[in-house]
Amino acid sequence: MGAASAVTDCNRSSVGTVVDMTSFDRIISIQKIGGQVTVQAGVSLLRLSRALEACGLELDGSHGLMNRTVGGAVAGTCGGPAIGIDHGLFAAQVISMKLVSPTGGLLNIGSGQDSLLNVFRLSYGMLGIIYELTLRTRTIRRFTATHRRCSLKQFTNAIDSLVRTEIGIQFSLLPFADIVYLDLRRFSTGTPTSSRLPWKIKHWSENSMLPSVFKMLNRLIPVTGIRYRLIDGLGKLTQRFVSTRLVSTGSVATTQPCSIDTSKALLSSTWFFPAADFSIVVQAYKEFCLRVWHDSDFRCDMPTVGYYLSRDQSALLSPSFDESMIALCSTSTQSKGWDNFAIDFGEFARHWGGTAAFDQTREIERVHAGEILGDRLELFRRVRRQIDPEQRMMNPYLSQYFL
Repeated sequence: MGAASAVTDCNRSSVGTVVDMTSFDRIISIQKIGGQVTVQAGVSLLRLSRALEACGLELDGSHGLMNRTVGGAVAGTCGGPAIGIDHGLFAAQVISMKLVSPTGGLLNIGSGQDSLLNVFRLSYGMLGIIYELTLRTRTIRRFTATHRRCSLKQFTNAIDSLVRTEIGIQFSLLPFADIVYLDLRRFSTGTPTSSRLPWKIKHWSENSMLPSVFKMLNRLIPVTGIRYRLIDGLGKLTQRFVSTRLVSTGSVATTQPCSIDTSKALLSSTWFFPAADFSIVVQAYKEFCLRVWHDSDFRCDMPTVGYYLSRDQSALLSPSFDESMIALCSTSTQSKGWDNFAIDFGEFARHWGGTAAFDQTREIERVHAGEILGDRLELFRRVRRQIDPEQRMMNPYLSQYFL
């Protein structure tokens, strides 16, 4: 276990032993000339990002949840609005790793072992305990951030063209207001050094202030019509005056949010949908949200966040192994009704060709693992049985998919 940022029980167990890796937090070396950094697995992404920035470097790709450990981000699903068509998961940056095997031996997987690295990346801790990693870095690259507000119809008309460009794409969808707020990022050589403060304000307003206010409104205002009008209004104001106007330039280092207390984490579930079909899927998602609200009186109060994930075959269990995907992360501060919503969201995703991440997707049906992974699942199972014949690294949650 790293920072316990998973929304599922993939890093927990009611039996056996859980190994907390957060004390393995040393940055071993930063090689500016070689463009590499070697760290212990318990180093947080935020601390590593700051250390690299001081050397004029940054991680080669985008990511979120900066309280996550590097080991957790490599073993689990970690992605974001990376710029360029070649960027997918955070784990793709791994050049080599060291592990303690389930039988107690030491494994060193590196140069010339790409196929084995592909199995160990995104392996959810089932193949051993990662304790050291070497990652690829690059010189800090500035980008410009362009923000657009559009209707859902305008978004669906534009998304097919956007995904074919080398642009970092992230968006916030308000399905009940029929509004999409786009965040489009492009590299720019002439962009001046950006301040971290505007990005801090943006992330604070979206990840701390809004959830706290929404929780208070859910507690104090029992009339759903009035409560949700206030919630939607505050969501639009935040996007309009903070998220879209405050920030216009940045880099990987300056744009990352500060650490978030996972004990106050929101309820969330993320599914990945084929980018080629997304213009249809996102319209169906809006109708799905409206239907669930009508039938059950439950709706997510936070905006649905999405981002583009390039095709990535660096990990055998990659959600974008076969094609580029777009993530949809449904988020809510309300626990009442959430479990049923997560089940319904899973059924919606399966119908529309959605792919799950076993640490970030709730309510995955057991048969879904075989449906989305196909032959890759059996290959992973065979490797895992060879490495861990006594099932020492398997917990009850993961066993329903990978035994």
